[in-house]
Amino acid sequence: MTTLDTASAPKPGTTPRASVVTAKRETDWSNALLNAYLVIFFAYMFLPLIFMVIAAFNASPTPSVTDWQGFTLRWFQELPYDERFVQGLFNSILIAFGVIAIAIPLGLSGALILTRLQSGASTFLYTVLVSPILMPGIVLGVTTMIFWRDFFNVQAGLFTAMVAQACFIASYCMLLFMARLQRQDRVLEEAALDLGASPVMVFRRITLPFLMPTIVTGSVIAFLQSIENYNTTFFAIGGSYTLVTEIGSRMRFGLSPMINAIGVIFVFITVAGAVTYVLMQRRRDRKAKG
Repeated sequence: MTTLDTASAPKPGTTPRASVVTAKRETDWSNALLNAYLVIFFAYMFLPLIFMVIAAFNASPTPSVTDWQGFTLRWFQELPYDERFVQGLFNSILIAFGVIAIAIPLGLSGALILTRLQSGASTFLYTVLVSPILMPGIVLGVTTMIFWRDFFNVQAGLFTAMVAQACFIASYCMLLFMARLQRQDRVLEEAALDLGASPVMVFRRITLPFLMPTIVTGSVIAFLQSIENYNTTFFAIGGSYTLVTEIGSRMRFGLSPMINAIGVIFVFITVAGAVTYVLMQRRRDRKAKG
């Protein structure tokens, strides 16, 4: 009898039917544990969001789910009349677009250097370019503010917050571009260069269209990371404020249901954007197959 036959043979004192029953019980226990884990995981992820949504429609002056005082849209209606919330949202969007304008070119440049550079220094350079991701946001915010104030006499504000955020968001964009470039076939670029195309034309006509999906994805990620960032922004923005820092400052004086209303709006926009992207992707795939 071979080793495989010995391993697959039923244990002494057991029948093949008993082995099947034992294996089925073990599978049932494994599935039960996996299902229990998934239930706990999704509950941990989504129950706070559900409670936040419910509290946003509660007439109670303090966010609550248990102390239900009636359904209302009051907190959504008061949002446009809160000048600091509106101005904070405008500042957040302005900073986010500025971060995209800085982080996407920086990330793309770093990815091109690392993927095209054939040198032993590439590992060291990669470590340096990725290090802002690992650096605490407080350090990034404070050092950016001090640098621009002492060397260029630029006071802390929206610009310094924009630069501080771009320091680490550019690293995320660089990783996205590197993953995309590593899948690129360099034959087309080499053929274009052999036919007399300039490096700028090769980049504009071949490399850039290939990277366009990643540019869109990186822009969305940079926008979302900028909008929700607190630590770096708080220490780099000085006397100005964004929506997130304004919410954080008000949290010290007590919770307001308007904060829940803002959260509901952001959740709705995020879900709507994700659904729209999936539908557009499916339509694009159908056209490609058809």
